Amino acid sequence: MIERITEKDSLYQDLEKMEIIDLLKNMNSEDKKVPNAIERCLHRIETVVMLVTQKLKEGGRLFYLGAGTSGRLGIVDASELPPTFGLEHGRVIGIIAGGDNAIRKAVEFAEDDPEAGWNDLVAHQISKNDVVIGIAASGSTPYVVGALQCCSKNNILTIAITCNPDSPLSKAAHYPIEVIVGPEFVTGSTRMKAGTAQKLVLNMISTSVMIQLGRIKNNKMVDMQLSNNKLIHRGTQMLMDELHINESLAENLLKKFGSVRKAIEESRKTQP
Repeated sequence: MIERITEKDSLYQDLEKMEIIDLLKNMNSEDKKVPNAIERCLHRIETVVMLVTQKLKEGGRLFYLGAGTSGRLGIVDASELPPTFGLEHGRVIGIIAGGDNAIRKAVEFAEDDPEAGWNDLVAHQISKNDVVIGIAASGSTPYVVGALQCCSKNNILTIAITCNPDSPLSKAAHYPIEVIVGPEFVTGSTRMKAGTAQKLVLNMISTSVMIQLGRIKNNKMVDMQLSNNKLIHRGTQMLMDELHINESLAENLLKKFGSVRKAIEESRKTQP
């Protein structure tokens, strides 16, 4: 029998009788356990970052695959990389069981089809040049497990993020990341601690990979897309700080070159 810690009974009883402040304090107490659980996985996460970085350097793609909350978290992370780091669209792809409709509304039984995940990857022309991260708090979601099993049969590198030990998903992956956060505050509600853990791990992987790919200069997002006034102002400030110029000149450079990185590089070329 597989141990499913994510389904164990909450450590707290009679939630409906608690004062609101006690609900909040107890949820916060549980949330504090998440970073400690991740800390125990740092070396495995380090390995994953190195593997994903190498695949992307070689022209491959990164796929996130999940159902429900896990699938939505993967889509969020993938969708934020182009505007944040200037990454080309289609290099990191989030796929959720049930398709895009499932992003906003649960699609019944979509996660129970063990062949659907692989079919969704095939629709993206998945190949051995790519890498797939399967995300499932339980580690037993058929949609994700089945996909990773097929990936392995086709010599595609696989990684798992789960919150149960020795799960089917971990066994299907080449490199499982098991973040054991314990029972949820509301029994079985893995959108809570487990979801937080998955989000943090995805942040760590993707941000570290982008840094390894040179998408950050010092600690600044010099390749970010200038898609709103806030980001234009941020980019202007970056140029002012980096080139020691006034705001007006920085704004003109940003407008001319369309990116912080290009503005810095071209300005440096003209400096004596």
